[in-house]
Amino acid sequence: MSVKHPIIAITGSSGAGTTTVMSTFTQIFRRENVSAAVVEGDSFHRYDRFEMRARMEEEAKGGNQHFSHFGPQTNLFEELESLFRGYGATGTGRIRKYLHDDEEAAPYGQKPGTFTPWEDVPPGTDLLFYEGLHGGVKTDTVDVARHVDLLIGVVPIINLEWIQKLHRDKATRGHSHEAIVDTILRRMPDYVNYICPQFSESHVNFQRVPTVDTSNPFVSRDIPNADESMLVIRFRNPKGIDFPYLLSMLKDSFMSRANTVVCPGGKMALAMQLIFTPMIWQLMDRKKRAF
Repeated sequence: MSVKHPIIAITGSSGAGTTTVMSTFTQIFRRENVSAAVVEGDSFHRYDRFEMRARMEEEAKGGNQHFSHFGPQTNLFEELESLFRGYGATGTGRIRKYLHDDEEAAPYGQKPGTFTPWEDVPPGTDLLFYEGLHGGVKTDTVDVARHVDLLIGVVPIINLEWIQKLHRDKATRGHSHEAIVDTILRRMPDYVNYICPQFSESHVNFQRVPTVDTSNPFVSRDIPNADESMLVIRFRNPKGIDFPYLLSMLKDSFMSRANTVVCPGGKMALAMQLIFTPMIWQLMDRKKRAF
């Protein structure tokens, strides 16, 4: 953790909705004139798209049916911790981009599914903002979570997460239903061991809970929308949180525990604005005082 060079991390599984959360933070940064060094978790995968396919085939032939993007074998956990540690100390570090599609790859003259060369974090940024799978990961050899000043978990209940992944991967990636289910099953051990534990490290968790039947996510014809869900917001340490204010601003909300607010699913963006804007003010004020 760092006063002079704070780090905010959004962590969540594939299909959890971390990209939506990133959009909300982008709005806050723009409004508050905060310069953020943005890091996507995909850029710390160990293999590019083509290498990963080859490695998966090799592992499957060897009997390993659980080789996935969620575990330590396929990610640069040490390099990610080094970035967080270095940025917290000096405001610098080494980053790169993962080019998801033709549009992202075109300016670099590279193929989609590849990485750009490593480069230094631009000088003069106010904070580092990470969004991806492993912003709070801990193993026997690395502890990324300890370097993060504000760690936010985004974790729909598992059935909803699977529904979102099924619909997204079919619509945007052209994957078959069978291939997506196979991916979910292959990732399960790493999901349990490396994704779930991060939500015990996070400072704030956002969990969307549908209010419609999702008992069999593999036959769901549509994704429950915001009006068909509730949002559970859990604070690890509720000290300093103005719960009466939040309840007054988030219509039809209530507290289910001393550290937990429940509100309509459509209020997620507003809740994030209300909760995280003051937290960013505090981080920037501490940074200013430290200099």
